[in-house]
Amino acid sequence: MTLHQELAFGLIAATLGLFIWGRLRYDVIALASVLTGVLIGVVPAANAFDGFKSDVVIIIASALVVSAAFQRSGVVEAALRPLLSRLKTERTQVPVLTAATALLSMATKNVGALAVLMPVAQQVSKRTGTSVSRLLMPMSFASLFGGLATLVGTSTNIIVSQVRHDTLGKPFSMYDFAPVGLGLTALGLIFLAFGYRLLPKEREAQVPLSEALASTSYMTEAFAPENWTGGPLRVGEVRERGGGEAEVMGLIREGQKRLRPHANTLVRPGDVIQLEGEPNALHKLIADLGWQPHRADAPLERRRTGEVRSVEAVVGADSSLMGQTVRRVDLQSRYNVKLLAVARSGRRPTQRLRTAAIRGGDVLILRGAESDLSKAMTELGAMPLVDRSVQLGGRRPLVLPVVILAVAMVLLALQVLPVAIAFASAALLMVLTRSISMREAYASLDGTVLVMIGALTPVSEALQKSGGADLIATQLSALLMHAPPLAVLGMMLIAALACAPFMHNAPTVLMLAPVAIGVAKYLHLSPDSLLMGVATGAACDFLTPVGHQCNTLVLGPGGYRFSDYTRLGAPLSVLVIVVGTLLISVVWPLTGR
Repeated sequence: MTLHQELAFGLIAATLGLFIWGRLRYDVIALASVLTGVLIGVVPAANAFDGFKSDVVIIIASALVVSAAFQRSGVVEAALRPLLSRLKTERTQVPVLTAATALLSMATKNVGALAVLMPVAQQVSKRTGTSVSRLLMPMSFASLFGGLATLVGTSTNIIVSQVRHDTLGKPFSMYDFAPVGLGLTALGLIFLAFGYRLLPKEREAQVPLSEALASTSYMTEAFAPENWTGGPLRVGEVRERGGGEAEVMGLIREGQKRLRPHANTLVRPGDVIQLEGEPNALHKLIADLGWQPHRADAPLERRRTGEVRSVEAVVGADSSLMGQTVRRVDLQSRYNVKLLAVARSGRRPTQRLRTAAIRGGDVLILRGAESDLSKAMTELGAMPLVDRSVQLGGRRPLVLPVVILAVAMVLLALQVLPVAIAFASAALLMVLTRSISMREAYASLDGTVLVMIGALTPVSEALQKSGGADLIATQLSALLMHAPPLAVLGMMLIAALACAPFMHNAPTVLMLAPVAIGVAKYLHLSPDSLLMGVATGAACDFLTPVGHQCNTLVLGPGGYRFSDYTRLGAPLSVLVIVVGTLLISVVWPLTGR
């Protein structure tokens, strides 16, 4: 072993040790690793940040934007709405939600698909009393299975494809992963439909600050326009569409107000509806029913600079808004800002939104350009709350995100466009068609994952260029020289599955994929088979909450403990090892080359 190889192995070992230690952020470890590599001469300084130029980073970032656009559009909720009312027990909820998660994970990145459907599961849990801990982990595992089926379903497939392109001259195509992925997904969904019973029923979910603030109940008004085609609609049906998170508090027709209207009262075009509920629920209800938010007939003056957005602000004790009404303050004329909703502890206001006196401690949702909002809040003595996306009403494009993604998938299937170009174009079209704003697109990017992949790519290449990967492959080949080809494939899959919980799935592939190609070369086996084994094993971390971001995503909301993952994940891991090895050997023959 040369000094260069020893340094490369030492860097890899130190990086892995820090990942296992778990006291530092993954992105910090990755950046420290690549910079240390430069200092010790393992990574050329000119190539230290080449990983950030790779297609992998672009594809993953674009997939996250596309997923966020799907979440904002509500298309998944609309598609599932006819089924949700029929899901009364966990026996029906788990199969439907896991299948939906797996299917959506095939169309876009699995972590984005899970993020889209998690609120649906939480709503089902709240409505039916099912423990959310019985729903979220099966959905997370289903997203991992679904991501196996396509190139963009999981970052491990993307990275393996890139390694194949760099070493063998040709990447995997969009649907090369489908035969193995679909087979494992089908078996995984069957297991999860029954195996969810291994999970505990009661776990106390951890609610982050942003979600705690999101539960604040606001009062707002919506207008059913004269050309409204969705009515007449009964108040009871409106409440049902609100899913228990948005309530009709009053109905104003021809100047006459009805407080707490009866469930059979009809909402007609021209009515003003007073609503109370959480901001997200109010937004979905107003948008999906085709109503207009408060004072939609008086649009804000357009500015050349500054994105129009909605923010939450609390009225301070010395605010000039104290005791004033919206009509008297005239926020729109003075500041080009609208008041969309009010949250107040204690007794709720019963007047119209524009005539209710504002009190100290009220939380307001204000809409305007950033410069206008800053000026208004400063002069009025209103303090902004934690920065989070808030919307009320507006358009929810159900069709455009589906059409854009479908066109991108067709172009990929026909090999008209490379994967990175197709998904970057889809993400750009989502922004141009206002399916998602640039602020929301930037917020959807997972900086930790992108930085980690970009920084670790040169480290992985350093191991390969130093000859370290060939050295490992030589030693493994000697150990496996007389082993059956199926056992070699199984060992590569197990190695990836065992490393992923400690290293994270992306670095596992970056480290093991070059080794798999080396082993295949020395043993005269098909490299594609072993690469598929690495990709499958690295993507199927069912044992810990840290090996894949999907598992991390449900940890707090499900109230899970570390051991809960093993209870459900251990049998699934055995299934993947046995069935996955056999499927890969059939679809990608080990001696085919």
